[in-house]
Amino acid sequence: MGRAPQEMFLIFILLLLLSPESGAAAAGGGLNYREALNKDIIFFEGQRSGNLPSSNCMTWRRDFALSDGSLQHVDLVGGYYDAGDNVKFNFPMSYTATMLSWSVLEYCYKMKSLA
Repeated sequence: MGRAPQEMFLIFILLLLLSPESGAAAAGGGLNYREALNKDIIFFEGQRSGNLPSSNCMTWRRDFALSDGSLQHVDLVGGYYDAGDNVKFNFPMSYTATMLSWSVLEYCYKMKSLA
């Protein structure tokens, strides 16, 4: 499978699992949206690069990749990694941030009920 079909497959599985009509919800097991949102935040904190803030929940991680691009006289410090590799991409992160933001706008009342 190429990269794009794999990403689409993972998005499909994620949407299927989070769907209110999924088997878990229909069986009365319910879905824990609070836990899912919390894990989203933890995932993105784990993808941070550069100088990490003191509020980082992963206390074992330290600042890293502080000299990225220095040989080419380009400052590439900071940002987020994508797909567990060492290449920084903007489009997947932009798409994910847009989808998470849109879900907050669309389902804000349901999310407020989780607080």
